[in-house]
Amino acid sequence: MPDPDYQNQTQKYEFISSQHGGYYRHDFIDHAYLYNLYFPPEEVFTCFKNKLHDLVLNYPVAQDVLAALVGKLINQKPECIVVGNGAAELIKIVSGHLARKLIVPVPSFNEYVNAAPEGRVVEFPLEFPSFELDVDKFADQAIASQADVAVVVTPNNPTSMAVPKQDLIRLAKKLAGHGCLLIIDESFVDFVQDRDQATMEDEIDRYPNIVIFKSMSKAYGICGLRIGYLLTANLEFAQAVRDGVHIWNINGFAEEFLRILPDFRDDFIKSCNQVKQDRDKLYQELKPFFKADIYRPDANYIFCRLPDGGMSAPELTRKLFVEHNMYIKHCQGKTMPAGDRYVRIASRTPTENANLKDAITSLLGFNNK
Repeated sequence: MPDPDYQNQTQKYEFISSQHGGYYRHDFIDHAYLYNLYFPPEEVFTCFKNKLHDLVLNYPVAQDVLAALVGKLINQKPECIVVGNGAAELIKIVSGHLARKLIVPVPSFNEYVNAAPEGRVVEFPLEFPSFELDVDKFADQAIASQADVAVVVTPNNPTSMAVPKQDLIRLAKKLAGHGCLLIIDESFVDFVQDRDQATMEDEIDRYPNIVIFKSMSKAYGICGLRIGYLLTANLEFAQAVRDGVHIWNINGFAEEFLRILPDFRDDFIKSCNQVKQDRDKLYQELKPFFKADIYRPDANYIFCRLPDGGMSAPELTRKLFVEHNMYIKHCQGKTMPAGDRYVRIASRTPTENANLKDAITSLLGFNNK
């Protein structure tokens, strides 16, 4: 199907803002989607090219081998792993079929709520305006609501803020005696300043009610390959999720990526360090304009509130696209107070970030000198 024939940039914006991907086809600067621009290296694509016929013509492997491939990458036992067609497939199985009652802090990644049947989700508001998670209040609400699954996205989307590891451990302990699993979505954890001190992967044996979800699209820059996984020492739960995935839920290109990925560990670490460096620079450049209304990021995007009385977040998003061909994400659709005042800005290259900063400050009437 051919791409739409746009008559003007405003029509193009209306189309793009209704889509969930395929942005590369439409020639604009994407500061909305959240992925690592520095990975994978070109050698990965060469590997695909060299095996193109085999990858297209043959069936891929199933869960047992896929779990072993991810297990090798993260140094975990295969029986503790389920590999999904993106984390979205696993979220759909858990939210849509396995959870009786789900509790989610909001604002957060909408898919956990969207995938659940009506009436089975409790939305727990984050502290406002700090957007920090009070794990004690959250645990109390989870227990009072008789939730059997609690979800924490850390770093959170859209706030870009991580929950301290000791808070997550305390939360897991509080929920353990009440039949409540704790899903910790670590899709952006590779961009935290000290990743090894932030991840809960090394805690799963001590806390069997912990289930870690990970979308590989973000950190590994492979949105089109669609790979995600869950990790848990709760083998009964892992099997229940495994029973919900199709026998060939991962294609041959995704399988091949998992096979060769251990050979590119150093490249991956370097790429994440570059992302952090670019993100921190963008934060420092925007901070003088937004002051207390910009949040220190732990992920590869910036969350900030626009000044009261001025342009709204949807208006800024539209103007950036129409006048500067740049696309950011406004938070009007998020469950949060004054969502139409907040934007989420994905960090890109230093040049692109600088251009975006200039465009935002000019549109908002800031002194950019």
